[in-house]
Amino acid sequence: MLDQPRHGTEAGRTPAGRPAAASSPEGEGGATAQVLRPGHHAPLAGIAFKVVSVLLFSTMAALIKLIGPAYPTGEVVAFRSVFALVPLLVFLAWQGELRGALRTERPIGHVLRGGVGVIAMYLSFAGIARLPLADATAIYYAAPIFTVVLAVVLLKERVRAYRWSAVVLGFLGVVLTLIPHLGEDAPDGAQQTLGAMLTLGAAIVAAFAMIQVRRLTETEATGSIVLYFTLVSAAIGLMTLPLGWVLPTPREFAILTAIGVLGGIAQICLTRSYRLGDASLIAPFEYASMLFALALGYAAFGEVPEPLVLLGAGIVMAAGLFVILRERALGLARVEAAETV
Repeated sequence: MLDQPRHGTEAGRTPAGRPAAASSPEGEGGATAQVLRPGHHAPLAGIAFKVVSVLLFSTMAALIKLIGPAYPTGEVVAFRSVFALVPLLVFLAWQGELRGALRTERPIGHVLRGGVGVIAMYLSFAGIARLPLADATAIYYAAPIFTVVLAVVLLKERVRAYRWSAVVLGFLGVVLTLIPHLGEDAPDGAQQTLGAMLTLGAAIVAAFAMIQVRRLTETEATGSIVLYFTLVSAAIGLMTLPLGWVLPTPREFAILTAIGVLGGIAQICLTRSYRLGDASLIAPFEYASMLFALALGYAAFGEVPEPLVLLGAGIVMAAGLFVILRERALGLARVEAAETV
């Protein structure tokens, strides 16, 4: 299913302080109260789906890096979004949830989430094209750290010393991952510096997108959030056609198509994983992406990350893991199943 149980905040309220709402895969019910169909609890299967989704997203990133330098980022975003719709629509139709996913009470909210998400996707893809896979992955891990800060400012969430400590530690890790890419001694000079800044920007913008997802989950089904984001990102990506696309060869067309299809299947696996297991158990397996990035980067591109990058990544991962577990303990709705990049 493209819905997962929504964990309300303390006292059954959302992070923004409004009454928490459940939603149904069909999207039926009132504006603030809908029935959520419970998922079958199978934690091992949930972990398996999560790891598969991480592997597919990592493979997608490797393909973006393979083809990225030769193609405009807008073109890659368009292929990623358009061809992700194929498995997504097939899955929703197979589950009998397509009509429910199309229903929405907040179309403007979806457009806003889609626009912000596309910016994050654009920056991320541009960064991947210029950085080693493991380095880009490590820097992007900063997104949950930025989300905590934005939640305080925009959602008025109360963050106590435990999570602020994780935020400070996470920022330290981010600085360490950035150091090898700054200055004249950076490998590939300006390109890697630009890539690092683009990826850091992607993490910041992704945090804004996650805040918008939190708002949407008050009334919207996860299937609707995922579907409308993909539709909006496809439309925006296609708008870049007049800016000058590159006509792909048959091989490159296959790679671009695979980027989209892998992204769509990965999203289905991701949402399915959170239906089968508790989020506090499933979410930490996101950090398997570093192992996949290291393996794919070395096998496909001969990349070996600098020790400082690995140290910084470890610190950011530890801080992010603490944030995940702490937010789950508090019952905050992060809704990883609705995240799409």
